[in-house]
Amino acid sequence: MEKLAVATRDRIAADTAMGAVTLLVSDLDGMTAYYRDVVTLQVLAAEGDTVTLGRAGRPIVVLRREPQLRHAAPGSAGLYHTAILFETQAALAAALYSVARHAPQTFTGSADHLVSQAFYFTDPEGNGIELYWDRERSAWSWTHGQVEMDTIFLDPNAFLREHLTPEALEGSTATDAATVGHVHLSVGDVDTARAFYVDALGFDTTATLGNTALFVSAGGYHHHMAMNVWSSRGAGPRMPALGLGRIDLQLPDADSLGALHERLRHHGFQTRDDGRTLSFEDPWSNVLQASVAA
Repeated sequence: MEKLAVATRDRIAADTAMGAVTLLVSDLDGMTAYYRDVVTLQVLAAEGDTVTLGRAGRPIVVLRREPQLRHAAPGSAGLYHTAILFETQAALAAALYSVARHAPQTFTGSADHLVSQAFYFTDPEGNGIELYWDRERSAWSWTHGQVEMDTIFLDPNAFLREHLTPEALEGSTATDAATVGHVHLSVGDVDTARAFYVDALGFDTTATLGNTALFVSAGGYHHHMAMNVWSSRGAGPRMPALGLGRIDLQLPDADSLGALHERLRHHGFQTRDDGRTLSFEDPWSNVLQASVAA
């Protein structure tokens, strides 16, 4: 039992989930309108220069106006996309239909990844978005500890014809629950990403694409986070810029949060602990905040 306890504290808690993603924006009204009217999130709170949007009371995207900031230079590290997970294909189809109606120019692609069906967009300030639905875990295929994923063409019009129900058209699925399923980052190199997100943070590796991309998760999910170098190889720490402000992680209990704090300190990463939340930065100055899920 002693060995098992020690080994467990080397990994992030299996029940870890993604929380909201904070975006630093220039046009707060325009970005709020996009995530509310196009992506079909609900405004959960609005105070001063901050607007929180989500579904069924759960925050998904927090927009914070930072007018003094500018866009990052091409090739910089930062957000690749925020992936919003829908519980049903009908709810996903309703959101996809909304984008097709209101902002079709923001659509950038779609794919069947075997574990999921996904549609990709870019918001008005250049932040990537994925809207997706997961297949049942029993349908996922694992080989030597890695999940089988692929990128197969997925026809968005065929998806809408199959899954856009009358209820969805009437808007009744607009309040269905959705969450941040995963967050994908642009980083400078995969080895450094692995040293931080796997060795220190404690996620498990679930897939790799050579030395170009790494997928990691807790509890056997296909991935809670991913890092790639497709447009950012060699990037160093980020300078203050519009885009990603913070990634929130939700841990199941205080013991898991304490173990995470110990691991980060053991691996030499600085943390800020206010007694409720643990804040820290990855090697590219992406800010993460861990707290115990409410």
